[in-house]
Amino acid sequence: MSYSVGQVSRFAGITVRTLHHYDEAGLLSPGDRSPAGYRLYSDADLARLQQILFYRELGFPLDEIATILADPQANALDQLRARHRLLTDQIAALQRLVEVAEHAMEVQQTGVELTPEERFEVFGEVTFDLTYATQAHLKWQHRESYRHSMARAAAHSKEDWAAIMAEAAAWRRRLTAAFDAEEPADGTRAMDLAEEHRQHLARWFTPCPTDVHGRIADGFVTDPRAFALIVPATEQRPGLAPYLHTAIHANAVRHAASAHGD
Repeated sequence: MSYSVGQVSRFAGITVRTLHHYDEAGLLSPGDRSPAGYRLYSDADLARLQQILFYRELGFPLDEIATILADPQANALDQLRARHRLLTDQIAALQRLVEVAEHAMEVQQTGVELTPEERFEVFGEVTFDLTYATQAHLKWQHRESYRHSMARAAAHSKEDWAAIMAEAAAWRRRLTAAFDAEEPADGTRAMDLAEEHRQHLARWFTPCPTDVHGRIADGFVTDPRAFALIVPATEQRPGLAPYLHTAIHANAVRHAASAHGD
């Protein structure tokens, strides 16, 4: 069965001009012509075209495709291995570009404008998850408290961030010590640690009433990315996020009772 240029173009999803170019390059010359002189492609031609398009999808130039098709058994495997190495290198290069772009977006979302070296020096293993930061921005961007927090974060200097992280690290050590000592999550020691965390947020970022603190704590048990901003993965223990969640809510109840004079 024979097919016209237009039919093959529609089958393959390429332009008629591309088919003409393949013909002129000697890569795919149709096996027949109509009485009027138009190109006609056979089933064998379509099979060859399928091979050409496969190699084009992998990024092979036309001259290399011609070489492979001239002797598929001798050339295809070596050529594919070389292309695999090249694509792997390109993927690595693109990944580096993605990381640069993510860093730029992260600065926009978190307001933390430090060099990569400064970020590592200050934050260490505590990292901002870009997807989490973006989702938080989309969810809370219209809230005054969120905008205030981002503005405060953007205004902090490297020295401010070093102080913030040192304070947070000391608090984490006390939190994990209480957890490891099996202090009750609704006990005084755990609630005092919850209050320290609330005051830390208020001091460095935004006013944090106990109801707001409770919503933040809810995120610790529903989204690991939120808790990782507070406790790096290497310092976490099974059950620590629920422990802090309970302590924060217990602290809110304690505050409410104190406010009512109970």
